[in-house]
Amino acid sequence: MTTYIAEFKAAHKTIQILQHSVFTWKQEGGEIDPELLQGKIKRESSIHFYNLLAGEKHNVTLEDISVEITKTAPFNG
Repeated sequence: MTTYIAEFKAAHKTIQILQHSVFTWKQEGGEIDPELLQGKIKRESSIHFYNLLAGEKHNVTLEDISVEITKTAPFNG
């Protein structure tokens, strides 16, 4: 099992704040699948970030969030 780190930017379609962060995960060797990683980031990080910002004002859904992965690398931290 290898640990990886990704730098990413997430945007919500109506909340005008950009999430610029890093995300770590473990996977068996092999290529990183960007689409699977984007989904994982949305479910495990961005949805919580935007729910925190929105409070009860907005109903935040995964479909409202887009994720751009800018870098990935093995992580030994």
